[in-house]
Parts: sequence; structure tokens; C-alpha cells
Amino acid sequence: MKTKTQVAIIGSGPSGLLLGQLLNKAGIDNIIVERVSPDYILGRIRAGILEQGFVDLVREAGVNQRMDEEGHVHDGFDIAYYGKRYRIDLNKLTEGSTVMCYGQTEITRDLMAARDAAGLTSFYESQDVQLHNVASDSPQVTLFKDGETITIDCDYIAGCDGFHGISRQTIPAEKRTEHERVYPFGWLGLLADVPPVSDELIYCKTERGFALASMRSATRSRYYLQVPLTDKVENWSDEAFWDELKKRLPEDSASNLITGPSIEKSIAPLRSFVCEPMQWGNLYLVGDAAHIVPPTGAKGLNLAASDVSTLYKLLQKRYAHGDLTAPQRYSEIALRRVWHGERFSWWMSNMLHDFEQGEVNGMHKATFDRFMQSELDFYLTHEEGQKVIARQYVGMPYEEVN
Repeated sequence: MKTKTQVAIIGSGPSGLLLGQLLNKAGIDNIIVERVSPDYILGRIRAGILEQGFVDLVREAGVNQRMDEEGHVHDGFDIAYYGKRYRIDLNKLTEGSTVMCYGQTEITRDLMAARDAAGLTSFYESQDVQLHNVASDSPQVTLFKDGETITIDCDYIAGCDGFHGISRQTIPAEKRTEHERVYPFGWLGLLADVPPVSDELIYCKTERGFALASMRSATRSRYYLQVPLTDKVENWSDEAFWDELKKRLPEDSASNLITGPSIEKSIAPLRSFVCEPMQWGNLYLVGDAAHIVPPTGAKGLNLAASDVSTLYKLLQKRYAHGDLTAPQRYSEIALRRVWHGERFSWWMSNMLHDFEQGEVNGMHKATFDRFMQSELDFYLTHEEGQKVIARQYVGMPYEEVN
């Protein structure tokens, strides 16, 4: 079977679905190819803090009704520094900017429903997905599904298939440079149907390690503990998790913590990763296919959204205005914002986590700890420092595409 489209999108996570929805509204035909089922995708438990730019993009895509009804606008968040709490007032420090708490799973569910309602083509549970001739003007995607091979002729391919997907690997190794920093710890996350301990997030730096109190809704909470990479989920009962969390939360929060059975528990390793360039020929890498950030700065999903915004606007210029060279600027524009997000996430991770003994970033751990303590003292106790944190947390503005 052969078919044709303007943009083939590899991956049906939130970035692929959002790009498809935006392109469709702009009259640009697209097909999504995904190797797993919709239920599998919706079973992933991921981030839920959305920058204003992402919120605006979802509204532009016309899938904002449930987000606006059920999402929680956050005017700020707390950093608890060895038990002392400092509030980062986002609204005040950025002159009106905020973030929204709305789970990535819910965004994905909304986008899937919108795509189904529009009758757009998606090939789920595709096998043997391969990309061909991506450096030419006639790229192709092939896949095997329901006993037949399907060939998709297209103008462009958007690789939204994550860190382990086929898209980045299609770019010749000698044509890409990969930057990576793997952290010596992970995040043990627990999701439970209990009210959150706070209306806003609390980032905790303690002598026992990092912790984060987060939320998905007024009745569902997400909590994290820094753990060694050698740790295993099986070693953590719900009781052990709650006991350790109480020791890392500020006393007033710990006393108000409501516990309950976990819905999901997992350990996520932390890494910083960037692939340059983010395009090869007519193949464009979007989101985790091109970059990974540690979750400390709440930037992973938001950087994917800024990639989507950039590629969508450039493809609009290509199809609506006949600018054949516009898509060639994608990597240059996208990488500028990616590196901002990478640096902020790296910085937050270094400031708030406890590192193991030995060398950290090329210096002795004791020296590193003193440097980080001095830096965090400044940023938390001076309004100028808090403004730097707040501005980056709400997200740098999307770059104009002229």
C-alpha cells in the first residue's frame, strides 16, 4: 500500500500529536506513525507543569477546554533549603507570568480525542518503521501493519519518537554531535490519589537528599525522592517511601502530609542530552528525540512544545507563503531555546541535589558543596537572584519566526 502526505510525524506522544493538530488547523496534511498502542501511551506517567507558551500553543491548537477547566494555575513555588522555605513568586517576579499544572497524560488524551474527531490518519502499533531518503526532496516512511507494508511519500518528516526512537539514529553518526551528562542518582516517583501537601510545588534540599512535592490535581499527588542509581523500586514499600518523604519535607508540610496506596512507582535516571543539529535534510527532530533534561527545572515537555511551535511556524511559511528555505532554519532557532532550558535544568539539579563522594564537575565534592551553598544562598535571599530563577522557570519567550 502506498499513500502520500505533506508531513509524516513519527511518534504519537504529546509533541507529535500537538504538531499534527496545529498543522491540520493550518491546512497542512499529516500522518502519524506510532509503534505502540494509544493505551500504552496513555499509561505513561509524566510531567505536568506547563509554561505559559505551551498553554498558549494548546489554546491555538483548539484543545484547551479541559485544560482550562481542570488545570491549576500556579503563581509560584517553594524551595525548602535545609528546612527553611523560600517562595519564588512567579507572578510578581516576572510581572504577571505563571505556570499551569495539568498532567502530560491529560494533554495527550485531549490531543488524541481531537485527532480522532478530525478523522486524521494515524498508524498505531506499526512494526519495522524505517525512514528513507531523508536528505532528498522525496523522503519516505515505511512500516509494516496488519500483514502489509505501507509506504508513505511525504515532503517532510518530524521525528517526535523520543530518545530511543528511529529518527535520531537515521541521521548519520558522523553528521551529528551528541552532548551528554549522566547524573549519579535517580528520582523515585510515587503517584497516589491523595490531596497534595501544598497548593504549589515544593523543591527540597536536605541533608538526606533532594525531594519534590508535586501534584496532578486537587486529589492526586506526585512525589519524588532522590535515590542512588543502584536502587530498585522493589526495595521501596509505600510505607518506606512515605516515611522518607516526611523526613525530607519541611516540618509544617510533613505534619500535614496525607498518605495512601501508590498508583504507580518508578525510578527515573537523570541526564542532560543534546543532539546537534536537530535536522538532517528534510528530517526534523522534536522533543526527546533531540534533547533530554533532568526534570528538576520542569523543562522537558516545555522544550518539546517550543520545538513544535518553531517547526509549525516554519512549515506554515513553507506552505502558506511558498518560502521553500524556511524549514532549513529550524535547528538554528530551536537550539537557542533548548540550550537555555538545558543550562537551567543542569543548574537547578546541581544546586538542589546531594552528590556522592569524590569529584563533581571536576572538583572535590566538599568544594562543590560549598560553591553550591554559596550560590543558592545568594539566589534565594536576594530578589535579583529570585528573579533569575522565576524568569527561567516560567520559560523564555518563544523566538519570533520571521
